[in-house]
Amino acid sequence: MTMPRVLLLEAAGPESAALAATAVASGYQVHAATQPGQHATYSSDLHKVLSGCLLTDFSRPEQALDEVVDYARRMGVDAVLTTNEYLTPLVAEVCATLDMPGNDPVLAVAARNKADMSQQFARCGVTAPRTRVLGQQDELSRLCTSGQLTFPCVVKPADGAGSAGVTVVRSATEAVTAFWGAREPRGMYGMPLDPRVLVQEHAEGTEYSVESITENGAATHLCLTRKTVTPGAYRVELGHGLPAVLPLDAERAVHKQVGQAIAAVGIRNGASHTEVMLTPDGQCTVIEIAARLGAGQIGVLIQHALGIDPWAACLDTALGRRVRLAPTRRGYAAVRFLTSPRPGRLAAVTGLPRRGPQVPIVRVRKAVGDRVDGARCNGGRLGCFVVTGPDAVAVDRHAEQLFKRIRIEVAPHLDNP
Repeated sequence: MTMPRVLLLEAAGPESAALAATAVASGYQVHAATQPGQHATYSSDLHKVLSGCLLTDFSRPEQALDEVVDYARRMGVDAVLTTNEYLTPLVAEVCATLDMPGNDPVLAVAARNKADMSQQFARCGVTAPRTRVLGQQDELSRLCTSGQLTFPCVVKPADGAGSAGVTVVRSATEAVTAFWGAREPRGMYGMPLDPRVLVQEHAEGTEYSVESITENGAATHLCLTRKTVTPGAYRVELGHGLPAVLPLDAERAVHKQVGQAIAAVGIRNGASHTEVMLTPDGQCTVIEIAARLGAGQIGVLIQHALGIDPWAACLDTALGRRVRLAPTRRGYAAVRFLTSPRPGRLAAVTGLPRRGPQVPIVRVRKAVGDRVDGARCNGGRLGCFVVTGPDAVAVDRHAEQLFKRIRIEVAPHLDNP
């Protein structure tokens, strides 16, 4: 029996590493496609598990499509998938070309581009914030002077990720500044981004995400994740906890909207991560969706809390196999993220918890002396730790106690006067 061959579009990052490790543990052969230069940043452990690597230019989508398809055919690849949001449209096209389980290649951009996403949500009746898509700053100025904008509102890039360039604004002056801030983020691999800017109604309530696996158009929702985010202009995620429990009617409302959102952007096979806002009266508003499993350790939390292996589920879906999604345990898991209190250079991180059965992960992404920024987007977080246990209240309390012991010291930039 020939072992399945899996091709990951980008193997860097914790989610991709977990996917590769799961594939290898299952006896699969793992290949990767990445950008020239990125391959050199792969760890020695990752190099050891890869059976082959294609170097292609993701900033040239048509060329990358041809090269990935050719490589997959030459290597006899059985499944193509990614955990990288920027590459989900390419994966959909590759899978369609190779007749593999995947997502709708025509709608795949709508699961990545927030402007297209808002149009699909409106077309398909998904409850979402009212969104205006702007090409120029003078369009925003006219909306402000005519009184058509209600504050606070959210200004965000059409093609961003990880909350980069997203600002909650409370005045016309702040809106104009945020417009240009929304154009600052750059895509990975030098990929061209849609320069348009979105202005959305600000949804009030409690923020959750829903992690789902879809097989042949039928979605199974694994769990709800409750999010803790920073207040103020920049909404950075500071923590996740799952599974979140809601009243039955509220849960049904969330699942209904999430199911509609999944269908609206053509997610037919694979994982999805849907961010929603639940209002005090139980109404659900879909903020956005991505055709990937949630980042920020959500996959790890699912494994520890529910006993579901989300990486195995992604692999089985891509291979066209029946997916095992029934929980095998009833626990709870939470993650807390570390952020810098101010821009500067990291001087010290003290008070970190020790790893153990209740704290399986403790990671710091920055080293002493590295330049750090304040909490403006998820990509600027310094590290995290995960806490697990049988009881949600006890786990959250433990996580907060550990978090309060951590001290992050930041020195001024060396080049500052």
